[in-house]
Parts: sequence; structure tokens; C-alpha cells
Amino acid sequence: MTGIGLVFFAWLFMLGASDKPRADSSSDPYLELRLQMVSKQIQARGVKDEKVLQALRTVPRQVFVPESYRSQAYDDEPLPIGHKQTISQPYIVGLMTELAELDSSSRVLEIGTGSGYQAAVLAKICDSVFSIEIISELAARADSTLKGLGFNVEIRCGDGYRGWPEKAPFDAIIVTAAPDDVPEPLLEQLAEKGRLVIPVGSYYQDLKLIRKIDGHLKEISIIPVRFVPMTGEAEK
Repeated sequence: MTGIGLVFFAWLFMLGASDKPRADSSSDPYLELRLQMVSKQIQARGVKDEKVLQALRTVPRQVFVPESYRSQAYDDEPLPIGHKQTISQPYIVGLMTELAELDSSSRVLEIGTGSGYQAAVLAKICDSVFSIEIISELAARADSTLKGLGFNVEIRCGDGYRGWPEKAPFDAIIVTAAPDDVPEPLLEQLAEKGRLVIPVGSYYQDLKLIRKIDGHLKEISIIPVRFVPMTGEAEK
């Protein structure tokens, strides 16, 4: 190849490379960490729903953790958020969201708002997201964070054991705290073909997916998990 040919080949190579998507961290210093979190922690473990993956690529997880933990926001682990509560491990957020089988028209209820991160991921996919948090300080903080980021999530402070009957039925319900048994009111508030994603158990817990099909419930266990216990009426 002549010198001119080599120069032309190099120019074509550089042109092609410039067309590839790159992480522009100039305006978001956490972007590269977020993309790595999705590819290495979530996609690598089998989460495939592109709507879920894209939501996780765009929601700024670091905003939902205390400032002292922001350097760990994209680590492969849950983190404390105060009041003996945690923000879930990124993979678990991705898995539970995928299990809920959501689209833009889905009406979704979350039990256990916590930091608001899971609600933000849901709101990236769905137009109608409702969330209940029993700890008033967390409910207020999550509401402020979500509104500050422009997310449309309706939050109520209260006991999530009985769901939100005024807003039912729901196409999906995601529970982020573990009761010993599945709360009956949540099953009643599922729409036909609705999905309930919930950790169940005390010390040993299983993540369960429950579907309502022709009025009947079909339950499968997904993986062992470890969530904070559901408080309030669930403790009685």
C-alpha cells in the first residue's frame, strides 16, 4: 500500500471510530460508571429488557444515596440510606423491574419508596407510577429528589401492607421490603394478568413472581434474596 493509501485508510478508520457511541463524561462524571454498572452487573447476569437497561443507564443513582456514599453509588451492593433502610443492589433493581414486564401504559405500584431510585427507574418506563413509604422522612426526601429530577411519581406516606386501593387495579406491584407472607390486599389489587414481584420470608427470603391469570394466582420463586423486613401491619 502506498503512503497516500495508508493515510486514506487511517482517515477512514478514524471516521468510522468517531461514529461509535461514546460515554461523554464532560457533563456527567458518573456516566461511565453507570454504563459499566449496566453492562457488567446487570446485562452480564441476564437482564435483557432494553427498556429496563436504558432506564438504568440514564437514572443518576448517585443522587439517591447519601453524599458520604456517592463514590460507592455504582458498586455491586446495597447501600444504607438511613433509618435502617437501604438502596437495593443495582442488579436486583434491574431484575425486579424486568420481572414486572412493563411498558409505557403500565400502571405500577411500589411498596417501599426508600431512596426513590426504584421509583425513578419505573417512571422512566411507565407513565403511571405510585409509591408508598412508611417512614415519613424517607418519603419526603424521595419526593423532593424525584421532583427535582423531573420524575412524575405520586408518593404517599403510610403502611404499604394494604396497598393503595383508591388507585387500583395495578398492572404490576413491586415490593422492596420482605413480609413473612404475601399480603392479601396486594393480590386483590392486581389487575387481570397483573404481576406482583415481592421478596418473602424472614431470615431466608425468596424473590417471588406472582401472576393473576383468569382470576387465579400463579407463583414462582426466582432467586434467594436479602431485603429489609416489611414493617407496620406486616409485623403483626
